[in-house]
Amino acid sequence: MHSDNCPGVEFNDSICAGRAALDWWGMDASHERPSAPAGRETVTDPARAGELFAESAAIMARLRAPDGCPWDREQSFDSIRKYTLEETYEVFDAIERRDFPHLAEELGDLLLQVLFYAEMAANEGHFTISDVMTHLNNKLVRRHPHVFGDEASRAAGNRADVDAEVKGSAAAVLRNWEEIKAQEALHAAATPASSRLDSVQRALPALAEASKLGAKAQKAGFDWAEWRELLPKVVEETAELEAEAASCDPARKPFVEAELGDLLFTVVNLGRHLGVDAEMALRGCNRRFRDRFKEMEAAAVRPLEELDPAELEALWAGAKRKLAAKQEGA
Repeated sequence: MHSDNCPGVEFNDSICAGRAALDWWGMDASHERPSAPAGRETVTDPARAGELFAESAAIMARLRAPDGCPWDREQSFDSIRKYTLEETYEVFDAIERRDFPHLAEELGDLLLQVLFYAEMAANEGHFTISDVMTHLNNKLVRRHPHVFGDEASRAAGNRADVDAEVKGSAAAVLRNWEEIKAQEALHAAATPASSRLDSVQRALPALAEASKLGAKAQKAGFDWAEWRELLPKVVEETAELEAEAASCDPARKPFVEAELGDLLFTVVNLGRHLGVDAEMALRGCNRRFRDRFKEMEAAAVRPLEELDPAELEALWAGAKRKLAAKQEGA
């Protein structure tokens, strides 16, 4: 299908090309779904979803067309990448709040980023949204031999020898997934990996990257035996940071940054040993700080900026006590 309003955009008439054996359109009709509010559609209609996706791609192409939106036409990969991160965190926030109506909207905003990047790439002759979907569909089939069958998985590019009979075991699925993924990385690499850490993506949030690096090093035996051993290391890194920061020399700022990084890396790995995700821990702390600060503002008889440190500390302590008591009584 080709849209006259969307120069350069072509939609594949069948997303099933090369996979006639797979019943894409009815694949989820027989699966049980979690309960949902009465009156809500709970089973995906792939045909309807495909129509809407095609419409979204056409709209995006129209916006980037010569007579489209001036703002959209001016954007580049660099100019919109910050919005991708923002939209990702807005999705994350909606999930945490279980705000499902808002989550549906935020997922749409995140999908817009994918369509935007793909259309810009098409305009520059790199690839189209069809290539994006082809890569995704192949990957889903390739990494799920227990669902689509070993033959379909291999036709989609799987080179790993895995046991497709997982017998309902999520752990077995994960083992297969990691093995298939490892083989993908092995064949995709232009040069052999020089380090086992090369398998940890650099394109990760710094906290997540630090945790994954520590976990990879652990497999080589380079790690602390247990979490208590990290506590003296936290003290050590704090002292080194204090020594660098105490100089107050602007020329030492790169060294202060390095020492702060060492401290953060150590704390992330402490969380890993405790089974606590550092990103989740920090997000929880941020939420508590918001709540406590809001409580301080409500309890203050004068604007906070007019209070002295002792008064601010008293308000903070009172906010902590009040919110803790409220949580205990909930």
